[in-house]
Amino acid sequence: MESLNIALAYFLDLGLGDPRWLPHPVKIMGRLITFLEKKLRSGQQAKILRIRGAALTLIVVGASAFSAYLVLASMRKINPVAGSATWVFLAYTCLATKDLLVHARAISREIKVGNIFAAQKKLSRIVGRNTELLSENEIIKATVESVAENTNDGIIAPLFYLILGGPVLGIAYKATNTLDSMLGHKDEKYMHFGWFSARLDDIANFIPARISGLLIAISSFISGKDSKNSLKVMRKDGNKHPSPNAGFPEAAMAGALGIKLGGPSTYEGRLCIKPYIGEDKGSLQLSLIEDALTLAFISSILMLSIGVGLRWVI
Repeated sequence: MESLNIALAYFLDLGLGDPRWLPHPVKIMGRLITFLEKKLRSGQQAKILRIRGAALTLIVVGASAFSAYLVLASMRKINPVAGSATWVFLAYTCLATKDLLVHARAISREIKVGNIFAAQKKLSRIVGRNTELLSENEIIKATVESVAENTNDGIIAPLFYLILGGPVLGIAYKATNTLDSMLGHKDEKYMHFGWFSARLDDIANFIPARISGLLIAISSFISGKDSKNSLKVMRKDGNKHPSPNAGFPEAAMAGALGIKLGGPSTYEGRLCIKPYIGEDKGSLQLSLIEDALTLAFISSILMLSIGVGLRWVI
């Protein structure tokens, strides 16, 4: 039954996406993180900030997972149908396949009509870097990088944890990922307070990120892209990224599309020099965004099929 629930959650996300009117656990997590940060992040001593940051992380992840468990258990007591519907809804909120497609295609449409300013604004919603001075080619590259990274964070990793432990583990992962996006920065403000959130996210994504890279390589074979180069670049450049995980899906994507990702980027006015990943085999074309989305979508179908199949067999 849970195999069917995972499939239903996936297709619900694919159809519905993330409408603003729908209550979403991530919004609640974000408010809780903001509230606890105001209460706990005080003082300048590194040791105290690290302890309080770790406490915040454990509170948010624990509260999120326990809340999911309570809601699910309560609805199951009402009747099995309500329990299954809640299972599917909670699992659906962990996924972001449709959201990734919508945001990346919105950027592509603005570039297509020559509205670079609008493309920069829409890109700023899915990346952490400064986008206001990016050229058309830089916007395309940043969008492809975001698609690659979010193939893991928004699709493969959530599916991985839903397959392993259902919505409770899926929500725990979502809380971990949200904490990292809000606190896991390497700047002066969060270097100590957000360290535990960042490390926990690294641990949570270690296996899924490598699965994502492999699935992107397989997807490149299915879609007629360069699967051999995808595997080659992932092996060669997967560890070059500052993140221990993000480099694997990005390198697999770069190899499949024959492009170079990484390089200098500006975050909150500070220049960050990242190593280049992949190699240029052609110019940066607008069509690369859609090619990247195709690889992300095929990867999601592969992960869903493998996961549902394994759960059914077990």
